Amino acid sequence: MAASPELPPLRDVIRRYALDARKSLGQNFLLDGNLTRRIARAAGPLGQADIVEVGAGPGGLTRALLAEGAKKVIAIERDRRCVAALEELRAEFPSRLVVVGGDALELDPVRLSEAPRKIVANLPYNIATPLLIRWLHAIGSYESLTLMFQKEVAERLAAAPRSKAYGRLSILTQWLCETELRFDVAPQAFVPPPKVTSTLVHLRPRPHPLAPARIADLEKVTAAAFGQRRKMLRASLKSLGDAAALLDAAKLPPTARAEELTVEEFCRLARTMHLRANG
Repeated sequence: MAASPELPPLRDVIRRYALDARKSLGQNFLLDGNLTRRIARAAGPLGQADIVEVGAGPGGLTRALLAEGAKKVIAIERDRRCVAALEELRAEFPSRLVVVGGDALELDPVRLSEAPRKIVANLPYNIATPLLIRWLHAIGSYESLTLMFQKEVAERLAAAPRSKAYGRLSILTQWLCETELRFDVAPQAFVPPPKVTSTLVHLRPRPHPLAPARIADLEKVTAAAFGQRRKMLRASLKSLGDAAALLDAAKLPPTARAEELTVEEFCRLARTMHLRANG
């Protein structure tokens, strides 16, 4: 379903609503229609799912999602100026666009949409990581997440053990999702241009996590291990109690460092910690 040809150019909308991007809100707008359509297509078929967009801004990606046939778009936006511009767009798509004004950190996409649902977003970079971790806690509620991150963060999501980028975020994400880096976006594609390259990431929830573990336990052991990543585990895990006994029970070498353990090994460590604490 194509977008209405009567829609005004985005730059006109930005001018009329005085939508200068604000650094305090992490705003970098995407105005290139070809690029936003490419992002929308990267999310796969859109016609059978509710699409939650976070940080919709003036509506560049929103338009693309609608043009690519989204059944319904729930556009979340904190900036009241942008909400007004999005309401103008909603008038053209009254049955397919819902505009929600509010802080994405305080809103639950599951409550705002119906299953099946996907998240597609050019995330405000200042809140991208906490948003992702929150969504991972309810990952079974989504068909997929297609998200724009700064490249450094995207590389962490897909990083392999023994690499510099491998860390807590790598483990939590790969434990629950198949992770694919789709393509990079140059700073010049945004208004205003950020200082970093961006990368689109596609996350598809696994039918089952890579290995059994409780997410709270996995967060705890990875936070401790990578909080002092240069130290051996026998030192970095001291905050969890008797680190040597824990590692021995998990059958993991005390001289290993955090970046050397696989996702499955961290899950084993998390299970062992839980069993030792709960008998």
